[in-house]
This record gives sequence, structure tokens and C-alpha cells, in this order.
Amino acid sequence: MDARIVDRNANGASSPGVLARERIVARGGFNRWLVPPAALAIHLCIGMSYGLSVFWLPLSRALSVGRPAPAACPDMSVMTALVTTTCDWRVSDLVLTFSIGIVMLGLSAALFGGWLERAGPRKAGLAAALCWSGGFLIGALGVFLHQLWLIWLGMGLIGGIGLGLGYISPVSTLVKWFPDRRGMATGMAIMGFGGGAMIGSPLADLLITRFKAPDSAGVWQTLAVMGAGYLVVMLCGAFGYRVPPSGWRPDGWTPPAARGRMITSGHVHLRDAHKAPQFWLLWAMLCLNVSAGIGVLALASPMLQEIFGGALIGRPEVGFGQLDAGQKAQVAAIAAGFVGLLSLFNILGRFFWATLSDRIGRKLTYATFFALGCVLYAAAPWAAGIGSQALFVLFFCVILSMYGGGFATIPAYLADVFGTQFVGAIHGRLLTAWSTAGVVGPLVVTAIRQAQVDAGVQGAALYGRTLLILAGFLAAGFAANLLVRPLTDRWFMAPSDLPAVAAAGDAPGGAFGIGRGGLTPAAALAWAAVGLPILWGVWITLAKALILFR
Repeated sequence: MDARIVDRNANGASSPGVLARERIVARGGFNRWLVPPAALAIHLCIGMSYGLSVFWLPLSRALSVGRPAPAACPDMSVMTALVTTTCDWRVSDLVLTFSIGIVMLGLSAALFGGWLERAGPRKAGLAAALCWSGGFLIGALGVFLHQLWLIWLGMGLIGGIGLGLGYISPVSTLVKWFPDRRGMATGMAIMGFGGGAMIGSPLADLLITRFKAPDSAGVWQTLAVMGAGYLVVMLCGAFGYRVPPSGWRPDGWTPPAARGRMITSGHVHLRDAHKAPQFWLLWAMLCLNVSAGIGVLALASPMLQEIFGGALIGRPEVGFGQLDAGQKAQVAAIAAGFVGLLSLFNILGRFFWATLSDRIGRKLTYATFFALGCVLYAAAPWAAGIGSQALFVLFFCVILSMYGGGFATIPAYLADVFGTQFVGAIHGRLLTAWSTAGVVGPLVVTAIRQAQVDAGVQGAALYGRTLLILAGFLAAGFAANLLVRPLTDRWFMAPSDLPAVAAAGDAPGGAFGIGRGGLTPAAALAWAAVGLPILWGVWITLAKALILFR
């Protein structure tokens, strides 16, 4: 992809095109509070990756709609499933779409992070919009033609590239606009990723119900509508991006002492960042924190049902295995509320913990994640043993808030250690830890659970060993965090090596009027555009979660 798109003026001279980084340098009077809504617009769309499971069950019966008998082929191979037009898909084959997407998120973020820093967030946001929405449209075609390989290609491979580009596109931009509030700024954007499924899942349910017909599951129409909608929203976000002039800083703000608070004033080049041991310590910390949290998310619903069984519906004397079909349906509905509540705390934790890290520092924030998480994982089997549903739910709500907080705080931690010049690209490389954790976490917890089931363990004891092993993950993360130290001077670029970011004609750092402004009419409109859908998603989630307390 060409890094510069140029147009010609009347005299034939070339000037940067509308997507070029030089064209999005902010001018006097620009309000920096317009940038977070642009980032949120993109993250709220790609965050639907967490909600793709809403499609798997209706897709697993897509060919059976309107037929007297299911079109099941239990002995079908994966290769056959990719091209069959006569057999319903298995849920296990459909779920691989999500796995492909998460792997591609890490790979694309690592591969294209350097290009993003050169090309700028607008061009990266445009590429993310085309890949993510295009993935949905290709997936819709795959459902219409009943070709699973198209769903894997569109929503998995191509959509995963959009995930990676969309996830990292706001990071370097926001930390440069908010050097005084790095954690809060990245927390606002990455909160949107957690909220994407909270909005997208109920929206998909509504659309499937609307499009469902006697001969159609309503999924391909839903994917097409959502893909088109995501394209519009993400383009608005991409074209809303601006970058500050080189050397800009907020009025009245001075950088803190570099060594005293683990915050550097220098910049490490992308080619050197992965050579520093601090990079791999932070990689391990993110991987361990995510492995523990995503493992819980993978088994949250069955865990609550199998531990508390009939106690969830006022029948504590009845174990999960003794419930009849109607009682199991009631228990499953309560467990769905539990999952919704965890998702909400995951979202809120992204903003809360990242903002708190601006006050107490990133190292202490991560130490809190690991130490408190260790205690709560170890205490959860005790809460299950005494039959306290409230304590059990509370423990995991806090754990999931720290899981989300880990995602939101790590970009600011990277900026503190490596500087802001290449933080987006460095963050992209670090996200391979997420791809690794997405495989390791669910694999570990499901394997341990199956071993316990095979051994005849039931009830509260079924997940005890699993939770203690996850506590061990966090203990290892705590040790890694302790080892993080400020980088020595040899790692940093000389001031003369820093690339010039400001476009020709911009005032030097501290350009008058740039970044000023609070809730202006334009900012209020931008925040309302992203805030109202979030509030709708929160309302839906709380309504479902209330069943836990009836």
C-alpha cells in the first residue's frame, strides 16, 4: 500500500492526499476531546468479535430451517464441513472463526504496527474499516451460499486483520494527545472494545428475529446489515482522527521526573524495543493476566451452573446433574446474566483501572491486578464451598474488571517505558501475547475441568484446582512486574534521530490554541454518538443480570 496519496493543485504541484499523515496534523483551535470518540467509534465496532457467538447456534441449524428433519452429518470431517451444502455446520467448526480472528489480530498488529506509525491513524483506521466490515459482508455471502470457508476467510482471516489494525490505530494518537492522562485516554478507547459485544450481541439478536423466515435463519441478512453499518461508523471514526504537531504538550503541563516514576522522557526505536528485557517482561505480564481472565470467560456459564446447581433456583439440595430440563433452562438463564455482569465489569474496569494508573503508576496498578487477583482466585473455591453465590459473583466481577484493566493499562505502561514515538507499533507487537493467551487460557482450564469430570469430581470441588492454577498464573505475573525497571540511556534515540511529524507551516510544539476546549457543541455531539449506544448496551446487560438477584 502506498504510504502517500497525493493530489495536484492548479499549478501542478503535489500536496498530501486526504489520507496522508501530514493532512491530519491538528491546526489552531482543535479540541483534543474530539479524538477519543473517534477511537471509540472504531473500537465499539471491532469489539463485536467478543459477541460473534450469538451467530453460532442459528448457523448450526441454517439448513434445517423449514425442513422436517435436521440436516446433521455427525461423521463429517473439517475439510468436508468447509464446502458442504447439504449438512448443517457444527458449532465447534464455527467457533474456529473466532480463534482465527484473534490469532490474526496479534499477527496483523505486530506486522503492520510500523506501517501505522508512518502512515498515520486515519489510513490505518480506513484499512481496519474495510477489512472488518468487508469480513462481515464476505461472511454474509458464505452463509447465503452455505460455504464455511468463506466465513473463515471473511470474518476470521480478513476480519482479524481489521481487528489488529483497528485495535492499535488509536493508541499512539491518544497517548500523544493526552501525555498528562495516558491511562485515562487509552482506557476510554479500549473500553469500547469491551463494549462492542454489549451493543452488537443484542442488536444481532434483534436483527436475526426481524429477518428470520420459514426458510431462512435470518443470519446472512443480519451480517450484511451489520457489515454495512460498521463500515459507516468506522469511516466516521477514521476521518475524525487528528495528530498533534511535533513537540506539542497541553498548556500548563510539564513532564514528570523521568526516573522517579518509571516514566521516560526519551523514545526507543521500534527496531530496538523487542531487544530490551522489559518488553518481554511486559509481554509475559499481559499473557498471564489475559490467560487467567479469558479462561474464566470461556467457562463462566457452565462454572456457575455446575458449582451451584439447584441453589440458583432455590433448590440447594439438588445438584446440577439431578435437575430436569425445565430447571436446567432456568439455571442457564441465570448463568447468562452472570456472563453479562462479567462483561459489564470487564468494560468498566478498562476505564477505572487505566484512569487510576495515572495517579498510582502503572507498576503499582499491575501489582494490584496480580496480588488481588491471586487472592480472589484462591478464595473463590471457599466462597463456592460455603454456598455463597453473592461472594462468588463479586469475586469474579472484580477479577474480570482487572482483566479488562490489564488491556487498557498496558499501552500507557509501554509509553512510560519506551516513550511515545513508536508506542503504537510496539503495542502491536506486544499483542501477540493476547493471541497466545487466547489459546493457552481456554485450553488449560478446559483440560483441567475435563480431568476433574473424568475423576468423578462434582459441585463446588469441580473447579477448585482450575482456579488455584489460574492464581498461579497471576503469581508468576506479579514476579515479572517486580522485575520491570526503567531503561538505561543507551536504548533511547538521539533527539536528532526523531522523525519530524509536523506538517509544513505548522507552528512548533505548543501551537497556540491546539488541544484546548472542553464540552463544546462538536465534542458533545461526538460523545453522544458513541455514548448513547453504550448506555443502551449497559441497560440491556443490567436487565439480563438482574435475574441473578431475584
